[in-house]
Amino acid sequence: MTDTLNFSKLNGLVPAIVQDNDSLQVLMVGFMNREAIEKTEREGTVVFWSRTKQRLWQKGETSGNTLQVVSMAIDCDGDALLIRATPHGPVCHTGTFSCFGEDRIAATQSVFDRLEAIVRDRQRQLPEQSYTAALLQQGTAKIAQKVGEEAVEVVIASLQDDAKAVREESADLLYHLVVLLRERGLSLNDVAETLRERMEK
Repeated sequence: MTDTLNFSKLNGLVPAIVQDNDSLQVLMVGFMNREAIEKTEREGTVVFWSRTKQRLWQKGETSGNTLQVVSMAIDCDGDALLIRATPHGPVCHTGTFSCFGEDRIAATQSVFDRLEAIVRDRQRQLPEQSYTAALLQQGTAKIAQKVGEEAVEVVIASLQDDAKAVREESADLLYHLVVLLRERGLSLNDVAETLRERMEK
């Protein structure tokens, strides 16, 4: 990555915008030199170049509130980075979730983002009395069966010209589809990417 970046515009530095991987909320902006980028890639946590301290500093090196890297991308001019990361604790030194004084996006997240987050949590924690956890433990065949059953229910509701039933059965279908995607290691973002690729043809 460092070979394709233009460090000349800011005397060896490039700005790095950090986004929350789940919500895409902008968390902070920092600066990186070649060494910081290489260290970030190697260790998987965000490392900046401090213009004040004139040294490398890992985000959270004293607070423990690190940024775990999910992906890194270079902009079209090759002089800036976009980092998607999972934050472990508040990002700003003032205690706010982002350096822009914002709370963590929750209410404004899409329903599907929140649904996927819940399914991920159920898969990780496997709480008792959780339908989602029980379904995930039964495996692909059972989840796929439920997707098929809910799809049939959508068809039946549609043929009965029952708008309320179509809405409710569609919600059941989408929920089970999200569970199936998660069990297969996929997400709605992967499906959206496939749709985007098709639309561009």
